[in-house]
Amino acid sequence: MKLRVLVVDDSGFFRRRIRDMLQADPELEVVGEAANGREAIEQVQRLRPDVVTMDIEMPQMDGITAVREIMRVRPTPILMFSSLTYEGAQATLQALDAGAVDFLPKRFADISADGEQVKRQLQARVREIGRRVGGRGAMLSSTTPAATPTPAVERRPWSSTAGGAAAPASARPAPAARVADSAPVRPGRYGLLVIGTSTGGPVALQRVLTQLPRSFPLPILLIQHMPASFTAAFAERLNELCAISVKEAADGDLLQPGRALLAPGGQQLGIKSSGGQLQARLFAAAPDQLYKPSVDIAFTEAARACPGKVLAVVLTGMGSDGCEGARLLKQTGSTVWSQDEATSVIYGMPAAVAKAGLSDRVLPLDAVGAELAKLC
Repeated sequence: MKLRVLVVDDSGFFRRRIRDMLQADPELEVVGEAANGREAIEQVQRLRPDVVTMDIEMPQMDGITAVREIMRVRPTPILMFSSLTYEGAQATLQALDAGAVDFLPKRFADISADGEQVKRQLQARVREIGRRVGGRGAMLSSTTPAATPTPAVERRPWSSTAGGAAAPASARPAPAARVADSAPVRPGRYGLLVIGTSTGGPVALQRVLTQLPRSFPLPILLIQHMPASFTAAFAERLNELCAISVKEAADGDLLQPGRALLAPGGQQLGIKSSGGQLQARLFAAAPDQLYKPSVDIAFTEAARACPGKVLAVVLTGMGSDGCEGARLLKQTGSTVWSQDEATSVIYGMPAAVAKAGLSDRVLPLDAVGAELAKLC
């Protein structure tokens, strides 16, 4: 059965481009178009698509408002198109927080100079989120923020699910974690926390990091697949929301307890030692490296710098980035946790780690931050 797609954009030219690319995939069918957010809401209710592609800036009703309303009336996987600017990053993060699953650059040259590559990536992204999320009649819990603020943090969350719809799974108590007895939480065991994620990661990281108290005893490295123009804005928003400190990593930043360093987009994040202190090391990605930043590379650097003392966490994301790095961490005696399938937007990265037998603990998203807080 084909995945049914609704295309939303105020530009008729752009809608036609998206339609032509999607229709070229035998597994996809564009069932409708909308020129603004208000039309999108009506079309979602009438056509019941499996996936929606959504622009942000539109007349009558913008994409962010439309995403929030669609999540209220009929939760549906939404892929945003965004400009790769600081302002575009802020708007995209708001859309993801409202319930969108993922985003792509609206200027296709930012994806690739090869038109066929752009088409294949768009098709693959729509297929992936449609199969994983849309085929079940309801969105997965990790795509929507919790309905109430996290008790560990008193600051206001980015947004909350609007009233009227059934409470998402994220607003209910988290299911019991499936835990391997070989890796209990023991304060003092670890010297560094490294978290890697991709699709669904911005909201997942928010949910985890807001549960950590200001006194969290470990330095934290965050690896989120994200464009270079987005990471500064994302770090700023996390810093406003969390009790711990969060900043975009700069070369030479000290790894300090209670501070999270977010890998800048387009670069690799490593670790170096100076004067007996661990520091962030930024370096250029090799041309053949798909992910910039890469979870595998960050895990490998952590295994070298802190053998046996790393706690690595792999959250929602497409692909398998992080699996080989997790293998190296395990070889040095470090610990690896992964998010469970039920709460992952895309169960690719955590699945690769779990299926390889590298996960010491498999946890639902809301349990990850709670378990990390026990390290205090």
